[in-house]
Amino acid sequence: MANGSESDETVPQQQVRLLAGREILFDAEGFLSDFNDWSEELFEILAQESGLACLTDKHWRVVRFLREFYAQNGRSPLNHQLRKGTELSALELQHLFPEGIKLGARRLAGLPNPKTCS
Repeated sequence: MANGSESDETVPQQQVRLLAGREILFDAEGFLSDFNDWSEELFEILAQESGLACLTDKHWRVVRFLREFYAQNGRSPLNHQLRKGTELSALELQHLFPEGIKLGARRLAGLPNPKTCS
């Protein structure tokens, strides 16, 4: 094994993508690097890439709640706060976002990656 490859594993990889007519920076797990880069158009594109071809009012309710909560509190809501705020059960949320709350709903809503939050 060659020395020097260790640093590659410790540096998070970022990727710039051209989406919705803008260059947008994402981290290695597909989370936006900047909360303010999010838009409804970007959500629709990312949702389609994730296999969510048909967005319902419930998808929008979850994403809007997540964004409003984060903007007001500087953090993501706890799962019970998300369920209460959207009036959806954990099972409903799982069906809406098959990748789960973190990689599905929170990532698509443009919230920061929990691994990089301080």
